Amino acid sequence: MMMRSFVEKRRDITETELMDYLSFCQMLPGPSSSQTVALIGYKRGGVMLGVLTLLVWIIPAAFMMGALSFLVKYLDAEFLHDNIFKYIQPMAVGFIVYAAIRTMKISIKSAVGIGIMFLATALTAIIKSPWIFPLTIIIGGLITNFTNKEFPPHDTKAFEIKWKRLGWFLLIFVVAGVLSELARTQQWDNARAFNLFENFYRFGSIVFGGGHALIPMMSTQFVYHSTALYGSALISDTDLLTGVGLVHAIPGPVFSLCTYVGGLCMDSSPANQLLGCLIGTVGVFLPGALILFFLFPLYQNLKQFRVIFRALEGIHAAVIGILWGSAIVLYQTLQTEGFELGSLLVIGSTALALNFTKIPAPIIVIFWLLMGILF
Repeated sequence: MMMRSFVEKRRDITETELMDYLSFCQMLPGPSSSQTVALIGYKRGGVMLGVLTLLVWIIPAAFMMGALSFLVKYLDAEFLHDNIFKYIQPMAVGFIVYAAIRTMKISIKSAVGIGIMFLATALTAIIKSPWIFPLTIIIGGLITNFTNKEFPPHDTKAFEIKWKRLGWFLLIFVVAGVLSELARTQQWDNARAFNLFENFYRFGSIVFGGGHALIPMMSTQFVYHSTALYGSALISDTDLLTGVGLVHAIPGPVFSLCTYVGGLCMDSSPANQLLGCLIGTVGVFLPGALILFFLFPLYQNLKQFRVIFRALEGIHAAVIGILWGSAIVLYQTLQTEGFELGSLLVIGSTALALNFTKIPAPIIVIFWLLMGILF
């Protein structure tokens, strides 16, 4: 769609520039599609137009996912989950399987990559800790730095990086972490709001591989970790999987799922739920935007550094392993009693339809919604 709209029709950028933007955004944490759109606006009109372009891209999806968080909260939960959304939850796992298969075909190029992928899958499926994801990504990058002996094209060592441009990003990261811990230990009245902002800002700062890689992070943080820390989950597995399915039925970035999750994590009142939607949206998109606009002047040079160039193979393989691991974890959370074969059929048929047909994702979601209503 970007190629057709911005290259062929409007001629805002060239095909080569678009591919460069895509490659650069794949090296950054955060929503790569949103960052690519923002770069196109940045190229046409500077930072202000880049920010406005990003907002136009985010707001519709965030608004719809926020509204859906109220729908799931205030309508009959049993009717929604056991009927309308009965097939949406295993369908969501099918989307993740498809994402893993597609990215595996593109990014896995060696036996080392396959090994990293299997290692990341096992770590994600076994260890229920939010820090397993950045640790897995770092391990993957370190491994291929030792095993990959390729040199980047036009390799250069002489390039000054202006680290001060990352100051705001790092400052917010540190301040958010300190305030979150103080709010938790001192039991502030609005502690959950500070905790959520830190969680979502951290997700946006470390997630590679697009919105699907967010799913296991949120499941670990808001279900398993919260249960161990507070005695109860901030969001149920069922509600999370429902949101994963619904986010594919609307236009816009998959990262808007954080709007939905943030709302349900603060559902004590409509005002708090609305605040949670805002925190989820701002928290997860802000770090990627800051990193993007600070590092954009370097995008032609970053990929020329050997460390980054050689680490990319391992990072991509680790992300694919995280996707496979998240599919396993989320499948285990499905209420499959008496529906084991049915959920497997939904997962398999969804992944096959996405992989071998041109059926749009919203049509697949609508189909399974109708199946839930009819059967």
